[in-house]
Amino acid sequence: MVSAEGFRKLKVAILGSGNIGSDLLVKVLRSPVLECALFIGRNLASPGIVRAKALGVPVSDLGIEAVHREPDRCDLVFDATSAADHRLHGPVFDKLGKISIDMTPSRAGRMIVPAVNLKACRYSRNVNMVSCGGQAAIPLVHLIGQTHSDIEYMEIVTSIASRSAGFGTRINIDEYVETTENAVGYFSGCRRAKTILILNPAIPPINMQTTISAKVTKPDLDRLKLLFVEMVKLLQSYVPGYEVVVPPIWESDRIVISVKVRGLGDYLPPYAGNLDILNCAAIATAEEYARGRQKPSYRVAEEEHYA
Repeated sequence: MVSAEGFRKLKVAILGSGNIGSDLLVKVLRSPVLECALFIGRNLASPGIVRAKALGVPVSDLGIEAVHREPDRCDLVFDATSAADHRLHGPVFDKLGKISIDMTPSRAGRMIVPAVNLKACRYSRNVNMVSCGGQAAIPLVHLIGQTHSDIEYMEIVTSIASRSAGFGTRINIDEYVETTENAVGYFSGCRRAKTILILNPAIPPINMQTTISAKVTKPDLDRLKLLFVEMVKLLQSYVPGYEVVVPPIWESDRIVISVKVRGLGDYLPPYAGNLDILNCAAIATAEEYARGRQKPSYRVAEEEHYA
């Protein structure tokens, strides 16, 4: 299929038919440069596969074996399974020559946050979306790192609606914490980092909210605020529901910033902004691959790993 931009759409497969995979499907179908060639789960009677089939999307219940059997069906795979599973899937995708976008906090591929390093990652074969809290916080964490060289400690606290935390989210909580902390240190240069995830059972469900606090010796709020405005605009270009709750302030010897995310409501309820921001970031990444592949100089480099 040819896109409105005049080139062949990038064929993608979605591995994982749960909430994240089902929401990704809606976003892929809306993309001007992506085409869903295969939606994969393990049960043809699952709600996700039934819905995909009704939308006219080819489906399979063979798991990763579906990609292995028909590698020519797709160029890129969104892996929406689990961190443990992706560590097994990654080498398979690599052997098959597929680009993989890891939706889990596995830390198996190069960490990507579109607002920060999208262009730099466009030649990497295996990229990792870090975590929902990471996608919300890392762009701002990166700004603090750019404007301050003496970050002693940084803390990321994310609250999400308990109802938005499905089975996949819950079994990956340990990996979520470790991966997000690793990303905070990598993108900011801070000496110590801590990540906290709160599952709030409130009814009606709350929107996702992330608060960043950074202990620095000499705050430069004027420079930070100047870059902050532009970064928020960039984030909102691919995550429309991204909103500032508290802009950068100096409080109790720390820089504090708070943001919230309300989802688009494509497949998931709008309060599930934690899943929506992850999927919006993944779509922005896939679309960069799609557009980049049209250039003669495009190549896919060997993946980079971060401990």
